Amino acid sequence: MITDFELPRGAGMVRLGPEDRVIIELVPEGARVLDLGCGEGDLLKALTVIKGARGEGIELSDACIQACVRKGITRVHHSDIDEGLANYSDESMDFVLLTNTIQVLHKPLQLIKEMARVGRKCVVAFPNFGYWRVRVQLLLGGRMPKTGRLPHEWYESPNIRLLTLLDFREFCRKAGMRILKEIPLRTGGLGRTRRANFMPNLRADVAVFLLEKEAPK
Repeated sequence: MITDFELPRGAGMVRLGPEDRVIIELVPEGARVLDLGCGEGDLLKALTVIKGARGEGIELSDACIQACVRKGITRVHHSDIDEGLANYSDESMDFVLLTNTIQVLHKPLQLIKEMARVGRKCVVAFPNFGYWRVRVQLLLGGRMPKTGRLPHEWYESPNIRLLTLLDFREFCRKAGMRILKEIPLRTGGLGRTRRANFMPNLRADVAVFLLEKEAPK
Protein backbone atom coordinates (compact mmCIF):
# COMPACT_ATOMS: atom_id res chain seq x y z
CA MET A 1 0.00 0.00 0.00
CA ILE A 2 2.87 2.36 0.80
CA THR A 3 4.91 2.78 -2.36
CA ASP A 4 8.01 4.65 -3.46
CA PHE A 5 7.34 7.96 -5.18
CA GLU A 6 9.93 9.93 -7.13
CA LEU A 7 9.69 13.65 -6.45
CA PRO A 8 10.08 16.14 -9.30
CA ARG A 9 13.14 18.28 -9.93
CA GLY A 10 15.50 15.57 -8.71
CA ALA A 11 14.36 15.97 -5.09
CA GLY A 12 14.69 12.27 -4.34
CA MET A 13 12.32 9.50 -3.31
CA VAL A 14 9.69 9.33 -0.61
CA ARG A 15 7.30 6.62 0.52
CA LEU A 16 3.63 7.56 0.31
CA GLY A 17 0.36 5.80 1.03
CA PRO A 18 -2.79 6.38 -1.03
CA GLU A 19 -4.14 8.71 1.66
CA ASP A 20 -0.95 10.80 1.45
CA ARG A 21 -1.54 11.37 -2.27
CA VAL A 22 -5.10 12.51 -1.55
CA ILE A 23 -3.80 14.93 1.08
CA ILE A 24 -1.29 16.38 -1.41
CA GLU A 25 -4.22 17.09 -3.75
CA LEU A 26 -6.14 18.84 -0.97
CA VAL A 27 -3.35 21.20 0.10
CA PRO A 28 -3.04 24.34 -2.08
CA GLU A 29 0.19 25.86 -3.34
CA GLY A 30 2.29 27.64 -0.75
CA ALA A 31 0.16 26.66 2.23
CA ARG A 32 1.46 26.77 5.79
CA VAL A 33 1.25 23.15 6.95
CA LEU A 34 1.69 21.53 10.35
CA ASP A 35 1.93 17.72 10.29
CA LEU A 36 1.17 16.13 13.67
CA GLY A 37 2.97 12.84 14.21
CA CYS A 38 4.89 13.44 11.01
CA GLY A 39 6.91 10.21 11.21
CA GLU A 40 9.95 10.18 8.94
CA GLY A 41 8.75 13.24 7.03
CA ASP A 42 7.80 11.69 3.69
CA LEU A 43 4.50 13.55 3.39
CA LEU A 44 6.02 16.83 4.54
CA LYS A 45 8.86 16.44 2.04
CA ALA A 46 6.38 15.75 -0.78
CA LEU A 47 4.24 18.76 0.15
CA THR A 48 7.32 20.98 0.28
CA VAL A 49 8.55 19.91 -3.14
CA ILE A 50 5.27 19.45 -5.03
CA LYS A 51 3.18 22.22 -3.49
CA GLY A 52 5.84 24.61 -2.21
CA ALA A 53 4.32 24.25 1.25
CA ARG A 54 5.87 25.94 4.23
CA GLY A 55 5.83 22.83 6.34
CA GLU A 56 6.80 21.81 9.81
CA GLY A 57 6.07 18.79 11.95
CA ILE A 58 5.72 17.50 15.47
CA GLU A 59 7.05 14.04 16.29
CA LEU A 60 7.78 12.10 19.48
CA SER A 61 10.29 9.58 18.07
CA ASP A 62 13.92 10.72 18.02
CA ALA A 63 14.69 8.27 15.21
CA CYS A 64 11.90 9.72 13.06
CA ILE A 65 13.09 13.27 13.71
CA GLN A 66 16.57 12.30 12.54
CA ALA A 67 15.04 10.79 9.38
CA CYS A 68 13.17 14.06 8.77
CA VAL A 69 16.40 16.06 9.06
CA ARG A 70 18.11 13.74 6.58
CA LYS A 71 15.30 14.54 4.13
CA GLY A 72 15.90 18.25 4.61
CA ILE A 73 12.86 18.79 6.87
CA THR A 74 14.50 20.77 9.66
CA ARG A 75 11.43 22.36 11.26
CA VAL A 76 10.44 19.28 13.25
CA HIS A 77 9.71 19.67 16.94
CA HIS A 78 10.09 16.95 19.55
CA SER A 79 6.80 16.92 21.45
CA ASP A 80 3.86 14.77 22.53
CA ILE A 81 0.78 15.95 20.63
CA ASP A 82 -1.44 14.48 23.35
CA GLU A 83 -0.26 17.47 25.41
CA GLY A 84 -1.79 19.92 22.94
CA LEU A 85 -0.42 22.68 20.69
CA ALA A 86 0.18 25.49 23.18
CA ASN A 87 3.24 26.74 21.27
CA TYR A 88 1.09 27.65 18.26
CA SER A 89 -1.10 30.73 18.04
CA ASP A 90 -4.65 30.83 16.71
CA GLU A 91 -4.92 30.30 12.92
CA SER A 92 -1.14 30.30 12.54
CA MET A 93 -1.40 27.46 10.00
CA ASP A 94 -3.46 27.02 6.85
CA PHE A 95 -3.63 23.23 7.26
CA VAL A 96 -3.04 20.94 10.22
CA LEU A 97 -2.64 17.27 9.31
CA LEU A 98 -3.22 14.15 11.41
CA THR A 99 -2.49 11.08 9.30
CA ASN A 100 -2.91 7.56 10.70
CA THR A 101 -2.37 8.93 14.19
CA ILE A 102 -5.76 9.62 15.77
CA GLN A 103 -6.13 5.95 16.74
CA VAL A 104 -3.02 6.08 18.95
CA LEU A 105 -3.98 9.23 20.87
CA HIS A 106 -5.05 9.34 24.49
CA LYS A 107 -6.90 12.66 24.10
CA PRO A 108 -8.28 12.85 20.54
CA LEU A 109 -11.14 15.23 21.39
CA GLN A 110 -8.76 17.70 23.00
CA LEU A 111 -6.36 17.51 20.05
CA ILE A 112 -9.00 17.99 17.34
CA LYS A 113 -10.12 21.19 19.08
CA GLU A 114 -6.51 22.35 19.22
CA MET A 115 -6.11 21.55 15.53
CA ALA A 116 -9.18 23.66 14.76
CA ARG A 117 -7.76 26.53 16.80
CA VAL A 118 -4.34 26.48 15.12
CA GLY A 119 -5.37 25.63 11.54
CA ARG A 120 -7.86 27.20 9.16
CA LYS A 121 -8.44 23.70 7.77
CA CYS A 122 -7.74 20.26 9.26
CA VAL A 123 -7.12 16.94 7.53
CA VAL A 124 -7.55 13.64 9.37
CA ALA A 125 -6.85 10.22 7.84
CA PHE A 126 -7.32 6.89 9.62
CA PRO A 127 -7.86 3.15 9.02
CA ASN A 128 -11.54 2.19 9.05
CA PHE A 129 -12.39 -0.48 11.62
CA GLY A 130 -15.79 -0.89 9.92
CA TYR A 131 -14.12 -2.29 6.76
CA TRP A 132 -15.75 -5.54 5.62
CA ARG A 133 -12.63 -7.68 6.02
CA VAL A 134 -12.38 -6.56 9.66
CA ARG A 135 -16.04 -7.43 10.24
CA VAL A 136 -15.68 -10.87 8.67
CA GLN A 137 -12.66 -11.75 10.80
CA LEU A 138 -14.50 -10.73 13.96
CA LEU A 139 -17.73 -12.49 12.95
CA LEU A 140 -16.32 -15.77 11.69
CA GLY A 141 -13.03 -16.00 13.55
CA GLY A 142 -14.06 -14.39 16.82
CA ARG A 143 -10.64 -12.81 17.22
CA MET A 144 -9.21 -9.31 16.86
CA PRO A 145 -8.66 -8.81 13.12
CA LYS A 146 -5.42 -8.18 11.27
CA THR A 147 -5.38 -6.41 7.91
CA GLY A 148 -2.92 -4.43 5.83
CA ARG A 149 -4.10 -1.32 7.67
CA LEU A 150 -4.22 -2.99 11.08
CA PRO A 151 -1.28 -5.41 10.92
CA HIS A 152 -0.46 -5.85 14.62
CA GLU A 153 -1.39 -8.52 17.10
CA TRP A 154 -3.70 -7.06 19.73
CA TYR A 155 -0.99 -7.22 22.40
CA GLU A 156 1.54 -5.36 20.23
CA SER A 157 -0.72 -2.81 18.59
CA PRO A 158 -0.14 0.92 19.16
CA ASN A 159 -3.80 1.49 18.26
CA ILE A 160 -5.84 2.18 21.37
CA ARG A 161 -8.92 3.83 19.82
CA LEU A 162 -10.16 1.94 16.78
CA LEU A 163 -12.91 3.77 14.94
CA THR A 164 -15.17 3.64 11.89
CA LEU A 165 -16.33 6.30 9.46
CA LEU A 166 -19.64 6.51 11.30
CA ASP A 167 -17.80 6.98 14.60
CA PHE A 168 -15.71 9.79 13.16
CA ARG A 169 -18.68 11.65 11.73
CA GLU A 170 -20.30 11.63 15.18
CA PHE A 171 -16.98 12.64 16.74
CA CYS A 172 -16.80 15.68 14.43
CA ARG A 173 -20.31 16.72 15.42
CA LYS A 174 -19.44 16.57 19.11
CA ALA A 175 -16.18 18.43 18.51
CA GLY A 176 -17.91 21.24 16.62
CA MET A 177 -16.21 20.41 13.33
CA ARG A 178 -17.78 20.73 9.88
CA ILE A 179 -16.92 18.00 7.36
CA LEU A 180 -16.02 19.70 4.07
CA LYS A 181 -14.93 16.54 2.26
CA GLU A 182 -15.06 12.85 3.10
CA ILE A 183 -12.87 10.69 0.88
CA PRO A 184 -13.23 6.93 1.54
CA LEU A 185 -10.63 4.76 -0.18
CA ARG A 186 -10.34 1.10 -1.16
CA THR A 187 -6.65 0.33 -1.38
CA GLY A 188 -4.84 -2.72 -2.65
CA GLY A 189 -1.48 -4.04 -3.72
CA LEU A 190 0.81 -2.24 -6.17
CA GLY A 191 -0.68 1.11 -5.20
CA ARG A 192 -4.14 0.39 -6.63
CA THR A 193 -6.72 2.75 -5.10
CA ARG A 194 -10.39 3.45 -5.72
CA ARG A 195 -12.86 5.72 -3.99
CA ALA A 196 -15.54 3.79 -2.13
CA ASN A 197 -18.42 6.22 -2.45
CA PHE A 198 -21.05 3.47 -2.23
CA MET A 199 -21.44 2.08 1.30
CA PRO A 200 -18.10 3.61 2.37
CA ASN A 201 -18.23 2.47 5.99
CA LEU A 202 -18.30 -1.14 4.73
CA ARG A 203 -16.09 -0.92 1.66
CA ALA A 204 -13.34 1.60 2.53
CA ASP A 205 -10.27 0.47 4.45
CA VAL A 206 -9.02 4.03 4.97
CA ALA A 207 -10.61 7.48 4.84
CA VAL A 208 -9.49 11.09 4.56
CA PHE A 209 -11.58 13.92 6.02
CA LEU A 210 -11.18 17.65 5.32
CA LEU A 211 -12.57 19.66 8.24
CA GLU A 212 -13.02 23.16 9.55
CA LYS A 213 -14.38 24.56 12.79
CA GLU A 214 -18.08 25.34 12.72
CA ALA A 215 -18.92 29.01 12.93
CA PRO A 216 -20.42 30.03 16.30
CA LYS A 217 -24.21 30.20 16.29
